[in-house]
Amino acid sequence: MVNFNGTIIDKTSISIEHNRAFLYGDGVFETIKSLDGQILFLEDHYFRLMASMRILRMEIPMDFTMEFLESEIQKTIDAQITKVASYRIRVTCFRNNGGKDLPTDRGIQFLITVAPLENILYELNNQPYEVEIFKDFHQPKHLISTLKTTNRLINITASVFAEENQYQNVLLINEDKNIVEAINGNIYLIVDNQIVTPPVADGCINGIMRKKLKAFCERIDEVQWVERSISPFELQKADELWISNAIAGIIPITKFRKKEYTNALAEQLINRLNAAVRLG
Repeated sequence: MVNFNGTIIDKTSISIEHNRAFLYGDGVFETIKSLDGQILFLEDHYFRLMASMRILRMEIPMDFTMEFLESEIQKTIDAQITKVASYRIRVTCFRNNGGKDLPTDRGIQFLITVAPLENILYELNNQPYEVEIFKDFHQPKHLISTLKTTNRLINITASVFAEENQYQNVLLINEDKNIVEAINGNIYLIVDNQIVTPPVADGCINGIMRKKLKAFCERIDEVQWVERSISPFELQKADELWISNAIAGIIPITKFRKKEYTNALAEQLINRLNAAVRLG
């Protein structure tokens, strides 16, 4: 079951031959997790979605409020045949049909899809997780790179490279050859009690989990949150290396080339994250 503009249907009737999200990547999306009926970090996801649509000059309906979005997500969850405690939710907003290159109608439509998740709370992956640097294409250092648009060609091509070379993930770089992010989340380098992550100006997604981890870290006296560019050479010096996103929480990287990493701080933060989620 999916929610297309507020109507629950088995399959969408979206006409792809005129659909701008399909034809031009003219859309933005949010990936959200729910737990025991609670939509996690909804306010953060909503305001990022609104900001993304405004940046791309989409016309947002006045009734597209956070309360409206919450009710539509909940309606979609309630319609699912498979009932579980946790779901992965994707909200995609795209411009109305019309126009070949330039839209004649800047209004939006929305699509909500829901899929069950096996892991209820955030859990650390204890399996080997090896990464490499993806050098074929660079992530541009501009504002659109920080948005979750429906154009993810660099990420998709990088994921094919990772699969072909038996890596669990790869790290994207910008035109300055600095590390930007992973295929599916923000990147963090932990060294000398510093948690270092690239600034948004380097071209990384302005992640919701990134925002939450920053808030947690600022309450831990033993660590320091640092936003600055990361050179690939620094990866060999790190104690820990993580990826974060709204669904998995924190994904510890175990190996980059000959360097192997621990995950002690990641484990501490995942416990804080789950406690925060449980307390609402």
